Amino acid sequence: MEAWNDTIFALSSGAPPSGVSVIRVSGPQTTVILEALAGEIPSPRMASYRTIRTRNGFPIDTGLILFFPGPASFTGEDSAEFQIHGSRAVISALSRELAAFPDTRLALQGEFSRRAFENGKLDLVEVEGLADLIAAETEMQRRLALEQSSGGLSRLYDSWAERITRSRALIEAELDFPDEDDVPGSVSDQIWISLTELRQEIRDHLSHADMGEIVRDGFKVVIAGAPNAGKSSLMNWFAQKDVAIVTEIAGTTRDVLHVDINLNGYLVRLYDTAGLRDTADIVEQEGIRRAQVALTNADLVLFLADIGSSNPIDAADLERATSHVIVGTKRDLYPSAASYDLQISTLTGEGLPELRDFVFSSIEQKFGGLSLAVPTRERHRDSLAKCLTALSVAIDQTEQSLEIRAESLRLSGDYLGRITGRVDVEDLLGVIFSEFCIGK
Repeated sequence: MEAWNDTIFALSSGAPPSGVSVIRVSGPQTTVILEALAGEIPSPRMASYRTIRTRNGFPIDTGLILFFPGPASFTGEDSAEFQIHGSRAVISALSRELAAFPDTRLALQGEFSRRAFENGKLDLVEVEGLADLIAAETEMQRRLALEQSSGGLSRLYDSWAERITRSRALIEAELDFPDEDDVPGSVSDQIWISLTELRQEIRDHLSHADMGEIVRDGFKVVIAGAPNAGKSSLMNWFAQKDVAIVTEIAGTTRDVLHVDINLNGYLVRLYDTAGLRDTADIVEQEGIRRAQVALTNADLVLFLADIGSSNPIDAADLERATSHVIVGTKRDLYPSAASYDLQISTLTGEGLPELRDFVFSSIEQKFGGLSLAVPTRERHRDSLAKCLTALSVAIDQTEQSLEIRAESLRLSGDYLGRITGRVDVEDLLGVIFSEFCIGK
Protein backbone atom coordinates (compact mmCIF):
# COMPACT_ATOMS: atom_id res chain seq x y z
CA MET A 1 0.00 0.00 0.00
CA GLU A 2 1.44 3.35 -1.06
CA ALA A 3 2.15 5.91 1.65
CA TRP A 4 2.54 9.62 1.07
CA ASN A 5 5.76 9.66 3.13
CA ASP A 6 7.42 7.05 0.91
CA THR A 7 10.40 8.05 -1.16
CA ILE A 8 9.36 7.98 -4.80
CA PHE A 9 11.25 7.79 -8.10
CA ALA A 10 10.35 7.90 -11.78
CA LEU A 11 11.73 8.44 -15.24
CA SER A 12 11.11 12.17 -15.81
CA SER A 13 12.42 12.44 -19.37
CA GLY A 14 11.11 10.98 -22.62
CA ALA A 15 10.72 7.32 -23.41
CA PRO A 16 13.95 5.40 -24.11
CA PRO A 17 16.12 4.96 -25.99
CA SER A 18 17.62 8.44 -25.84
CA GLY A 19 21.00 10.09 -25.44
CA VAL A 20 20.28 11.10 -21.85
CA SER A 21 17.52 10.11 -19.45
CA VAL A 22 16.62 11.72 -16.13
CA ILE A 23 15.39 9.72 -13.15
CA ARG A 24 13.97 11.90 -10.38
CA VAL A 25 13.89 10.89 -6.70
CA SER A 26 12.00 12.64 -3.89
CA GLY A 27 11.44 11.86 -0.24
CA PRO A 28 13.16 11.16 3.09
CA GLN A 29 15.38 8.36 1.73
CA THR A 30 16.98 10.63 -0.90
CA THR A 31 20.23 11.28 1.00
CA VAL A 32 20.55 7.59 1.91
CA ILE A 33 20.14 6.66 -1.74
CA LEU A 34 22.74 9.20 -2.89
CA GLU A 35 25.32 8.01 -0.38
CA ALA A 36 24.72 4.37 -1.30
CA LEU A 37 24.69 4.73 -5.09
CA ALA A 38 26.99 7.72 -5.70
CA GLY A 39 29.34 7.40 -2.73
CA GLU A 40 28.47 10.78 -1.24
CA ILE A 41 25.88 13.54 -1.27
CA PRO A 42 26.80 16.14 -3.93
CA SER A 43 26.83 19.86 -3.09
CA PRO A 44 23.27 21.25 -3.31
CA ARG A 45 22.20 22.23 -6.82
CA MET A 46 25.65 21.46 -8.26
CA ALA A 47 26.00 18.82 -10.97
CA SER A 48 28.54 16.14 -10.02
CA TYR A 49 29.92 13.51 -12.38
CA ARG A 50 29.80 10.14 -10.64
CA THR A 51 29.89 6.43 -11.23
CA ILE A 52 26.56 5.07 -10.10
CA ARG A 53 26.95 1.69 -8.42
CA THR A 54 24.71 -0.91 -6.86
CA ARG A 55 24.96 -1.31 -3.10
CA ASN A 56 27.20 -4.32 -3.82
CA GLY A 57 29.63 -2.08 -5.67
CA PHE A 58 28.83 -3.11 -9.25
CA PRO A 59 28.74 -0.14 -11.67
CA ILE A 60 25.42 0.68 -13.31
CA ASP A 61 26.43 3.73 -15.35
CA THR A 62 28.28 7.03 -15.19
CA GLY A 63 26.39 10.31 -15.25
CA LEU A 64 25.51 13.56 -13.53
CA ILE A 65 23.97 13.63 -10.06
CA LEU A 66 22.12 16.63 -8.61
CA PHE A 67 20.84 17.08 -5.07
CA PHE A 68 18.07 19.52 -4.11
CA PRO A 69 17.60 19.68 -0.34
CA GLY A 70 14.09 20.48 0.82
CA PRO A 71 12.26 22.76 1.07
CA ALA A 72 14.15 24.42 -1.81
CA SER A 73 13.12 21.78 -4.35
CA PHE A 74 10.28 21.18 -6.78
CA THR A 75 8.39 18.95 -4.34
CA GLY A 76 9.51 20.71 -1.16
CA GLU A 77 11.22 17.47 -0.05
CA ASP A 78 14.81 16.32 -0.39
CA SER A 79 15.10 15.47 -4.08
CA ALA A 80 17.72 14.22 -6.52
CA GLU A 81 18.18 13.70 -10.23
CA PHE A 82 20.20 10.98 -11.92
CA GLN A 83 21.13 12.03 -15.47
CA ILE A 84 22.19 8.77 -17.11
CA HIS A 85 22.48 7.23 -20.55
CA GLY A 86 19.01 6.63 -21.94
CA SER A 87 19.04 2.94 -22.76
CA ARG A 88 16.28 0.71 -21.48
CA ALA A 89 18.83 -1.56 -19.78
CA VAL A 90 20.47 1.28 -17.81
CA ILE A 91 17.10 2.74 -16.76
CA SER A 92 15.81 -0.68 -15.68
CA ALA A 93 18.98 -1.45 -13.68
CA LEU A 94 18.86 1.85 -11.78
CA SER A 95 15.11 1.56 -11.20
CA ARG A 96 15.53 -1.93 -9.75
CA GLU A 97 18.22 -0.67 -7.42
CA LEU A 98 16.13 2.27 -6.26
CA ALA A 99 13.10 0.07 -5.61
CA ALA A 100 15.22 -2.10 -3.27
CA PHE A 101 15.63 0.70 -0.72
CA PRO A 102 13.22 0.65 2.25
CA ASP A 103 10.03 2.72 1.86
CA THR A 104 10.98 3.58 -1.72
CA ARG A 105 8.72 2.93 -4.69
CA LEU A 106 7.85 3.96 -8.23
CA ALA A 107 5.90 7.23 -8.22
CA LEU A 108 2.21 7.29 -9.03
CA GLN A 109 1.01 9.36 -11.98
CA GLY A 110 1.41 13.05 -11.16
CA GLU A 111 2.73 12.31 -7.67
CA PHE A 112 5.70 14.71 -7.85
CA SER A 113 3.32 17.56 -8.68
CA ARG A 114 0.89 16.34 -6.00
CA ARG A 115 3.63 16.61 -3.40
CA ALA A 116 4.61 20.04 -4.68
CA PHE A 117 1.01 21.14 -4.15
CA GLU A 118 0.71 19.57 -0.71
CA ASN A 119 3.96 21.18 0.40
CA GLY A 120 2.89 24.62 -0.81
CA LYS A 121 5.32 24.82 -3.74
CA LEU A 122 2.58 25.03 -6.37
CA ASP A 123 -1.14 25.76 -6.25
CA LEU A 124 -3.73 23.95 -8.36
CA VAL A 125 -3.68 26.52 -11.17
CA GLU A 126 0.11 26.35 -11.37
CA VAL A 127 -0.01 22.54 -11.40
CA GLU A 128 -2.52 22.63 -14.27
CA GLY A 129 -0.37 25.18 -16.08
CA LEU A 130 2.67 22.94 -15.70
CA ALA A 131 0.75 20.02 -17.21
CA ASP A 132 -0.35 22.24 -20.10
CA LEU A 133 3.21 23.51 -20.62
CA ILE A 134 4.48 19.95 -20.94
CA ALA A 135 1.72 19.16 -23.45
CA ALA A 136 1.95 22.46 -25.38
CA GLU A 137 2.25 22.05 -29.15
CA THR A 138 1.83 25.65 -30.34
CA GLU A 139 3.35 28.99 -29.40
CA MET A 140 0.12 30.36 -27.93
CA GLN A 141 -0.41 27.21 -25.87
CA ARG A 142 3.12 27.65 -24.52
CA ARG A 143 2.49 31.29 -23.60
CA LEU A 144 -0.84 30.53 -21.95
CA ALA A 145 0.57 27.60 -19.97
CA LEU A 146 3.62 29.63 -18.91
CA GLU A 147 1.36 32.40 -17.59
CA GLN A 148 -0.43 29.83 -15.44
CA SER A 149 2.54 27.75 -14.34
CA SER A 150 4.50 30.84 -13.30
CA GLY A 151 1.66 32.03 -11.06
CA GLY A 152 0.27 34.93 -13.11
CA LEU A 153 -3.31 33.69 -12.94
CA SER A 154 -2.99 32.69 -9.29
CA ARG A 155 -1.78 36.15 -8.32
CA LEU A 156 -4.87 37.65 -9.92
CA TYR A 157 -7.22 35.31 -8.03
CA ASP A 158 -5.31 35.81 -4.78
CA SER A 159 -5.61 39.59 -5.12
CA TRP A 160 -9.38 39.27 -5.59
CA ALA A 161 -9.66 36.95 -2.59
CA GLU A 162 -7.66 39.42 -0.52
CA ARG A 163 -10.03 42.26 -1.44
CA ILE A 164 -13.01 40.14 -0.43
CA THR A 165 -11.30 39.17 2.83
CA ARG A 166 -10.53 42.80 3.62
CA SER A 167 -14.15 43.77 2.99
CA ARG A 168 -15.33 41.00 5.29
CA ALA A 169 -12.87 42.13 7.93
CA LEU A 170 -14.20 45.68 7.83
CA ILE A 171 -17.79 44.47 8.08
CA GLU A 172 -16.98 42.13 10.97
CA ALA A 173 -15.10 44.91 12.74
CA GLU A 174 -18.05 47.27 12.36
CA LEU A 175 -20.42 44.59 13.67
CA ASP A 176 -18.35 43.32 16.58
CA PHE A 177 -16.51 46.42 17.72
CA PRO A 178 -18.79 49.40 17.01
CA ASP A 179 -17.47 51.46 19.92
CA GLU A 180 -13.76 51.15 19.18
CA ASP A 181 -12.07 54.36 18.01
CA ASP A 182 -9.74 52.46 15.70
CA VAL A 183 -12.61 50.96 13.71
CA PRO A 184 -13.86 53.33 10.98
CA GLY A 185 -17.59 53.96 11.33
CA SER A 186 -20.07 53.47 8.51
CA VAL A 187 -17.55 51.83 6.21
CA SER A 188 -20.24 49.76 4.50
CA ASP A 189 -20.89 52.22 1.67
CA GLN A 190 -17.20 52.23 0.69
CA ILE A 191 -17.10 48.45 0.88
CA TRP A 192 -20.01 47.93 -1.50
CA ILE A 193 -18.63 50.41 -4.03
CA SER A 194 -15.31 48.57 -4.01
CA LEU A 195 -16.99 45.16 -4.28
CA THR A 196 -19.15 46.35 -7.18
CA GLU A 197 -15.95 47.29 -9.04
CA LEU A 198 -14.52 43.86 -8.20
CA ARG A 199 -17.65 42.15 -9.51
CA GLN A 200 -17.22 43.89 -12.87
CA GLU A 201 -13.57 42.82 -13.03
CA ILE A 202 -14.54 39.20 -12.44
CA ARG A 203 -17.33 39.45 -15.03
CA ASP A 204 -14.90 40.80 -17.62
CA HIS A 205 -12.42 38.07 -16.77
CA LEU A 206 -15.06 35.34 -17.00
CA SER A 207 -16.19 36.65 -20.39
CA HIS A 208 -12.76 35.63 -21.74
CA ALA A 209 -13.08 32.01 -20.61
CA ASP A 210 -13.96 30.89 -24.14
CA MET A 211 -10.74 32.44 -25.42
CA GLY A 212 -8.62 30.58 -22.89
CA GLU A 213 -10.26 27.29 -23.75
CA ILE A 214 -9.78 27.97 -27.47
CA VAL A 215 -6.03 28.56 -27.04
CA ARG A 216 -5.71 25.45 -24.89
CA ASP A 217 -8.09 23.08 -26.72
CA GLY A 218 -8.02 24.55 -30.24
CA PHE A 219 -10.04 26.88 -32.51
CA LYS A 220 -12.69 24.69 -34.14
CA VAL A 221 -13.08 25.26 -37.89
CA VAL A 222 -15.72 23.18 -39.67
CA ILE A 223 -15.70 22.75 -43.45
CA ALA A 224 -19.29 22.28 -44.65
CA GLY A 225 -21.32 22.42 -47.83
CA ALA A 226 -23.07 20.33 -50.45
CA PRO A 227 -21.59 17.05 -51.70
CA ASN A 228 -18.66 17.48 -54.14
CA ALA A 229 -18.17 21.14 -53.18
CA GLY A 230 -14.48 20.45 -52.51
CA LYS A 231 -14.56 20.01 -48.72
CA SER A 232 -12.23 17.02 -48.54
CA SER A 233 -9.77 18.60 -50.99
CA LEU A 234 -9.62 21.73 -48.83
CA MET A 235 -9.14 19.59 -45.72
CA ASN A 236 -6.19 17.82 -47.34
CA TRP A 237 -4.67 21.16 -48.41
CA PHE A 238 -4.80 22.57 -44.89
CA ALA A 239 -3.38 19.35 -43.43
CA GLN A 240 -0.75 19.02 -46.17
CA LYS A 241 -1.53 15.32 -46.39
CA ASP A 242 -4.31 13.00 -47.55
CA VAL A 243 -6.58 12.95 -44.53
CA ALA A 244 -9.89 12.66 -46.40
CA ILE A 245 -10.80 10.51 -49.39
CA VAL A 246 -11.50 12.59 -52.50
CA THR A 247 -13.73 11.15 -55.23
CA GLU A 248 -16.33 12.40 -57.67
CA ILE A 249 -18.97 10.25 -55.97
CA ALA A 250 -21.39 12.32 -53.91
CA GLY A 251 -21.57 11.28 -50.24
CA THR A 252 -18.03 9.84 -49.99
CA THR A 253 -17.48 11.48 -46.59
CA ARG A 254 -20.01 10.02 -44.16
CA ASP A 255 -18.51 10.96 -40.81
CA VAL A 256 -16.81 13.97 -39.27
CA LEU A 257 -13.07 13.79 -39.97
CA HIS A 258 -10.69 15.78 -37.79
CA VAL A 259 -7.09 16.99 -38.00
CA ASP A 260 -5.10 19.45 -35.87
CA ILE A 261 -2.94 22.09 -37.54
CA ASN A 262 -0.65 24.80 -36.21
CA LEU A 263 -1.73 28.10 -37.73
CA ASN A 264 0.76 30.86 -36.89
CA GLY A 265 1.10 29.67 -33.31
CA TYR A 266 -2.55 28.78 -32.71
CA LEU A 267 -3.94 25.26 -32.53
CA VAL A 268 -6.71 24.91 -35.13
CA ARG A 269 -8.94 21.84 -35.06
CA LEU A 270 -10.18 21.33 -38.60
CA TYR A 271 -13.26 19.21 -39.32
CA ASP A 272 -14.39 17.81 -42.68
CA THR A 273 -18.08 16.92 -42.68
CA ALA A 274 -20.56 14.94 -44.74
CA GLY A 275 -22.15 16.79 -47.65
CA LEU A 276 -25.36 18.56 -46.63
CA ARG A 277 -28.27 17.30 -48.75
CA ASP A 278 -31.49 15.31 -48.60
CA THR A 279 -30.80 11.58 -48.86
CA ALA A 280 -32.54 8.26 -48.21
CA ASP A 281 -29.27 6.54 -47.23
CA ILE A 282 -29.44 5.84 -43.48
CA VAL A 283 -25.67 5.93 -42.99
CA GLU A 284 -25.35 9.20 -44.89
CA GLN A 285 -28.26 10.65 -42.90
CA GLU A 286 -26.33 10.00 -39.68
CA GLY A 287 -23.25 11.65 -41.18
CA ILE A 288 -25.32 14.73 -42.08
CA ARG A 289 -26.78 14.85 -38.56
CA ARG A 290 -23.26 14.81 -37.11
CA ALA A 291 -22.25 17.51 -39.55
CA GLN A 292 -25.08 19.72 -38.35
CA VAL A 293 -24.03 19.18 -34.73
CA ALA A 294 -20.49 20.20 -35.70
CA LEU A 295 -21.86 23.43 -37.21
CA THR A 296 -23.42 24.33 -33.86
CA ASN A 297 -20.21 23.70 -31.91
CA ALA A 298 -17.83 25.41 -34.36
CA ASP A 299 -15.93 28.63 -33.72
CA LEU A 300 -15.93 29.24 -37.49
CA VAL A 301 -17.68 27.46 -40.36
CA LEU A 302 -16.37 27.55 -43.91
CA PHE A 303 -19.41 26.91 -46.10
CA LEU A 304 -18.11 25.75 -49.48
CA ALA A 305 -20.22 26.31 -52.58
CA ASP A 306 -19.37 25.15 -56.11
CA ILE A 307 -19.22 28.40 -58.09
CA GLY A 308 -20.87 26.71 -61.06
CA SER A 309 -23.67 25.14 -59.05
CA SER A 310 -27.06 26.71 -58.48
CA ASN A 311 -27.67 24.81 -55.20
CA PRO A 312 -28.01 27.39 -52.41
CA ILE A 313 -26.82 26.73 -48.89
CA ASP A 314 -29.73 25.86 -46.61
CA ALA A 315 -30.72 28.84 -44.44
CA ALA A 316 -31.23 26.50 -41.47
CA ASP A 317 -27.61 25.36 -41.73
CA LEU A 318 -26.43 28.97 -41.89
CA GLU A 319 -28.37 29.70 -38.71
CA ARG A 320 -26.71 26.79 -36.93
CA ALA A 321 -23.30 28.43 -37.38
CA THR A 322 -22.92 31.56 -35.28
CA SER A 323 -19.76 32.54 -37.18
CA HIS A 324 -19.39 31.55 -40.83
CA VAL A 325 -18.23 32.58 -44.28
CA ILE A 326 -19.30 31.33 -47.73
CA VAL A 327 -16.40 30.31 -49.96
CA GLY A 328 -16.72 29.73 -53.69
CA THR A 329 -14.81 26.65 -54.91
CA LYS A 330 -13.46 25.32 -58.22
CA ARG A 331 -12.32 28.78 -59.26
CA ASP A 332 -10.15 27.21 -61.97
CA LEU A 333 -13.32 26.12 -63.82
CA TYR A 334 -15.02 29.53 -63.57
CA PRO A 335 -12.28 32.19 -63.76
CA SER A 336 -14.69 35.03 -64.67
CA ALA A 337 -17.20 34.43 -61.86
CA ALA A 338 -17.36 36.97 -59.04
CA SER A 339 -20.16 35.62 -56.87
CA TYR A 340 -18.22 35.24 -53.64
CA ASP A 341 -15.76 37.40 -51.71
CA LEU A 342 -13.56 34.36 -51.11
CA GLN A 343 -12.95 32.10 -54.09
CA ILE A 344 -10.53 29.18 -54.17
CA SER A 345 -9.21 26.38 -56.30
CA THR A 346 -7.54 23.45 -54.59
CA LEU A 347 -6.29 22.36 -58.05
CA THR A 348 -4.33 25.53 -58.86
CA GLY A 349 -3.97 26.88 -55.31
CA GLU A 350 -5.68 30.16 -56.19
CA GLY A 351 -7.24 31.90 -53.19
CA LEU A 352 -6.00 29.35 -50.66
CA PRO A 353 -3.41 31.61 -48.96
CA GLU A 354 -6.09 34.30 -48.68
CA LEU A 355 -8.48 31.79 -47.08
CA ARG A 356 -5.84 30.72 -44.59
CA ASP A 357 -5.19 34.39 -43.74
CA PHE A 358 -8.94 34.87 -43.26
CA VAL A 359 -9.08 32.01 -40.76
CA PHE A 360 -6.08 33.43 -38.91
CA SER A 361 -7.58 36.92 -38.84
CA SER A 362 -10.78 35.46 -37.39
CA ILE A 363 -8.74 34.04 -34.51
CA GLU A 364 -6.77 37.26 -34.07
CA GLN A 365 -9.96 39.32 -33.85
CA LYS A 366 -11.10 37.22 -30.93
CA PHE A 367 -7.76 37.52 -29.15
CA GLY A 368 -6.84 41.10 -30.06
CA GLY A 369 -5.05 42.68 -27.06
CA LEU A 370 -6.29 39.95 -24.71
CA SER A 371 -4.20 39.21 -21.62
CA LEU A 372 -3.17 35.59 -21.26
CA ALA A 373 -4.30 35.66 -17.61
CA VAL A 374 -7.59 34.03 -18.57
CA PRO A 375 -9.45 30.95 -17.28
CA THR A 376 -8.66 27.85 -19.30
CA ARG A 377 -10.75 25.09 -17.77
CA GLU A 378 -14.39 24.38 -17.04
CA ARG A 379 -13.39 24.05 -13.38
CA HIS A 380 -12.18 27.66 -13.37
CA ARG A 381 -15.27 28.88 -15.16
CA ASP A 382 -17.62 27.08 -12.77
CA SER A 383 -15.96 28.42 -9.61
CA LEU A 384 -15.77 31.95 -11.00
CA ALA A 385 -19.47 31.85 -11.89
CA LYS A 386 -20.36 30.68 -8.36
CA CYS A 387 -18.10 33.39 -6.90
CA LEU A 388 -19.96 36.00 -8.96
CA THR A 389 -23.34 34.70 -7.83
CA ALA A 390 -22.40 34.85 -4.15
CA LEU A 391 -20.80 38.27 -4.60
CA SER A 392 -23.95 39.60 -6.30
CA VAL A 393 -26.11 38.29 -3.47
CA ALA A 394 -23.93 40.19 -0.98
CA ILE A 395 -23.98 43.40 -3.03
CA ASP A 396 -27.57 43.49 -4.26
CA GLN A 397 -29.60 42.15 -1.35
CA THR A 398 -29.42 45.37 0.62
CA GLU A 399 -32.46 44.43 2.68
CA GLN A 400 -30.50 41.60 4.31
CA SER A 401 -28.55 42.09 7.53
CA LEU A 402 -24.80 42.73 7.38
CA GLU A 403 -24.20 39.31 8.97
CA ILE A 404 -25.95 37.51 6.12
CA ARG A 405 -24.26 39.63 3.45
CA ALA A 406 -20.89 38.97 5.09
CA GLU A 407 -21.61 35.22 4.87
CA SER A 408 -22.25 35.59 1.12
CA LEU A 409 -18.87 37.31 0.86
CA ARG A 410 -17.26 34.38 2.66
CA LEU A 411 -18.78 32.00 0.12
CA SER A 412 -17.53 34.09 -2.80
CA GLY A 413 -14.01 34.05 -1.36
CA ASP A 414 -14.18 30.28 -0.84
CA TYR A 415 -15.12 29.75 -4.49
CA LEU A 416 -12.04 31.75 -5.54
CA GLY A 417 -9.93 29.69 -3.15
CA ARG A 418 -11.18 26.49 -4.72
CA ILE A 419 -9.61 27.48 -8.02
CA THR A 420 -6.10 27.70 -6.59
CA GLY A 421 -6.65 25.15 -3.82
CA ARG A 422 -6.37 27.79 -1.11
CA VAL A 423 -9.52 28.14 0.95
CA ASP A 424 -8.45 30.54 3.68
CA VAL A 425 -9.56 29.92 7.25
CA GLU A 426 -7.52 32.25 9.44
CA ASP A 427 -6.93 35.16 7.05
CA LEU A 428 -9.98 37.08 8.24
CA LEU A 429 -8.83 37.28 11.87
CA GLY A 430 -5.34 38.18 10.70
CA VAL A 431 -6.63 41.16 8.75
CA ILE A 432 -8.86 42.36 11.58
CA PHE A 433 -6.16 42.31 14.25
CA SER A 434 -3.38 43.64 12.02
CA GLU A 435 -5.28 46.65 10.70
CA PHE A 436 -7.25 47.61 13.83
CA CYS A 437 -5.76 47.85 17.29
CA ILE A 438 -8.86 46.24 18.77
CA GLY A 439 -8.77 45.48 22.46
CA LYS A 440 -5.85 47.76 23.30
